Amino acid sequence: MLLRIAMVLLLLQIGSVHASDKAEIGTVLDDLHRYAANANMKAYFSLYNEDAVFIGTDASETWTLEDFKQYASPVFSSGKGWTYTPVERQITVAKSAQTAWFVEMLHSETYGTTRGTGVLVKSEDQWKIAQYHLTIPIPNAIARDVTSTIKAMDN
Repeated sequence: MLLRIAMVLLLLQIGSVHASDKAEIGTVLDDLHRYAANANMKAYFSLYNEDAVFIGTDASETWTLEDFKQYASPVFSSGKGWTYTPVERQITVAKSAQTAWFVEMLHSETYGTTRGTGVLVKSEDQWKIAQYHLTIPIPNAIARDVTSTIKAMDN
């Protein structure tokens, strides 16, 4: 009986830890979008792990953190950033509570509906983005038209 009670208490504790982690991760992602919209380069990049990767919408955009900083620097230096507003988000925390992954639907005035997916790692009790991948979801009804256009560009 005591073992059962201990197991239930342990499961409740793990659940509350994961809920706390999810809230912290949500804050990191909200800050990411806020800092980007405000062109706050220093704060924006402080949210990334030192060996993070950013994957953009173009097939050529798989950047190390330093490459991504070089891309973003002139944009942020001009006082402009990019604005993506979270509409929906799902966060999953691994049992170890050291890794998490997410998918978020975003709205952009420029691109409309977009999707961000990624991975965060916990280091020194702080969640950092290890990978962020921005995509433009293509409705199935127009997927062949879009991919035909891409294929034509590739040739």
